[in-house]
Amino acid sequence: MFSPQKIAVYGKGGIGKSTTVSNLSAALSVRGLKVMQIGCDPKADSTKTLTCGRKIPSILDVLRGKKHGSTLEDLVFEGFNGIYCVEAGGPVPGIGCAGRGIITAFNRLEELDAYASLKPDVVLFDVLGDVVCGGFAMPMRGGYADRVAIVSSGEMMAVYAAHNIAQALRGFSARGYAKLAGIIQNSRNIDNEDAIVSQAARELETEVIGVIPRSGCVQEAENMGKTVVEAFPDSPQAAVYLALSKTLFP
Repeated sequence: MFSPQKIAVYGKGGIGKSTTVSNLSAALSVRGLKVMQIGCDPKADSTKTLTCGRKIPSILDVLRGKKHGSTLEDLVFEGFNGIYCVEAGGPVPGIGCAGRGIITAFNRLEELDAYASLKPDVVLFDVLGDVVCGGFAMPMRGGYADRVAIVSSGEMMAVYAAHNIAQALRGFSARGYAKLAGIIQNSRNIDNEDAIVSQAARELETEVIGVIPRSGCVQEAENMGKTVVEAFPDSPQAAVYLALSKTLFP
């Protein structure tokens, strides 16, 4: 059975997780790997910088309109450099459970045998980390991600979320589910940030696997509807994302 390398990237909302994941996808693609990015946030905006700022239909949106006739072509869209872009989506606001929506979306991808059909080398799950119950924890479970990386800054709430995510992951460790790959520091230029994130990594018995400096070119690229890797491929910031891609996928 075809099985790509799979990693779930978690982090507190607003920490720059989707920016990090999209640039990581872009970096992997320019290295010649076939990449699939699956957004697991009800906002369904994980892949916007891979599709020139266009918000693609989410799986749940499609299923609401096509309960039985949806195909991979309805759910998977090609973005920058051939990256497969997928958004799980969420329920109608105020109705239903967002975590349950992720489970429904994943089940539909399985029914359509997405990995075997599209044959990505790498699958990246972009997962909201403020809540790690139910569907939001699903990418950690057996058969989904092999590893989990946590995006954090040195801000108190980001570190707190990182501890919660790691605790949830430890709860699955006896079942042979995903392993913690480490922490990606998305810097906010706060005092003693490197030391704070390094201390958090030690407490979680892991390591900091990448430090992303704060850079104005990130916002500039996003204003163009692009990743830094696409918009400014020769920039120092793009080199940081490329290095991170090699750390996670040598």
